[in-house]
Amino acid sequence: MTNLTLGPTLHAFFENHLSLQKGLRPASVKSYRDVLRLFLQFVASDASRKISKLLLTDLTFERVQRFLRHLETDRNNHVRTRNHRLATLHTFFDYIATQVPEMIVEAERISAIPIKRVPPPETRFLERDEIDALFVGMPSDGQHSLPDRTLLLVLYNTGARVQEVAELRVANLDLGSLPRVHLHGKGDKWRVCPLWTKTANLLRQLLKEQGIENAPDHPLFLSHPACPLTRFGIYKIVRRHTQHLNHKRSNGESRHISPHVFRHTAAVHLLESGVEVNVIRAWLGHATLDTTNRYAEINIRTKEEALKACEPPVDSSEGFPRKPIWRDDQSLLKWLNSL
Repeated sequence: MTNLTLGPTLHAFFENHLSLQKGLRPASVKSYRDVLRLFLQFVASDASRKISKLLLTDLTFERVQRFLRHLETDRNNHVRTRNHRLATLHTFFDYIATQVPEMIVEAERISAIPIKRVPPPETRFLERDEIDALFVGMPSDGQHSLPDRTLLLVLYNTGARVQEVAELRVANLDLGSLPRVHLHGKGDKWRVCPLWTKTANLLRQLLKEQGIENAPDHPLFLSHPACPLTRFGIYKIVRRHTQHLNHKRSNGESRHISPHVFRHTAAVHLLESGVEVNVIRAWLGHATLDTTNRYAEINIRTKEEALKACEPPVDSSEGFPRKPIWRDDQSLLKWLNSL
């Protein structure tokens, strides 16, 4: 019989499956770690046993169900949080099924637990006048004025994820005649993002002020000397400078602006500028167009233009064109046929 001790399987899942085979980034591995730690703590409590004494056979379908109910009722987690943790458990038990034949039936039952349907999260972004007001209102002098302004402009220019910005090093910058930055994103994938002249100028000034122009491995953004800025540090800086721009939820409650709002803002403004959606996908590092396409859905200006285009004429005698222009647009027709 296969050894049903939990420890070796759990260790192999993290060290071999996630890190080596799937090549997940450390931040993603930590996310799996946090979910499984929470799950195992629940199982240990439910079984009245120490975690170190748990066996794989203690990880049952019924306990997974109770754990999911515990998340929503006792911890008051949102359905999206519950779904995310269930997705982690799906991955874990799929792995167990490949390694421990005795657990296949249980793993299949757990993998069949469905993700709950939930409305997509509200996508928030800043309008252009809000972006203008933000940078106009930022301090122009002081110890943190240059680093903070540069950080926020990089977030807006690149649409980068907060972790991608936190991990930037001097070597990731190319500030020559065609300035650009190399971003290390999800799935261990690299992408190149062009920089505006203004962004490049601020970055050159920042490198010079910090004396790190010739230090390729040096972190680009610092919390204090020799200490790289973390994602939580970036959140605090964004929150400090955007307090006057806080948005309202649909229920009227105030909601803070996070670094990810700059990512949404970059995407929407690129779309408004007429940038093709596939270019935006590559710009943001999306694996598929499904994620990128939502920006077209929330772009109110696009909707308004579409409304004007199909508005019937005031004089009914004018009628509609017998053959609308879009009927001759083969690329558009091909896209419509693919829906």
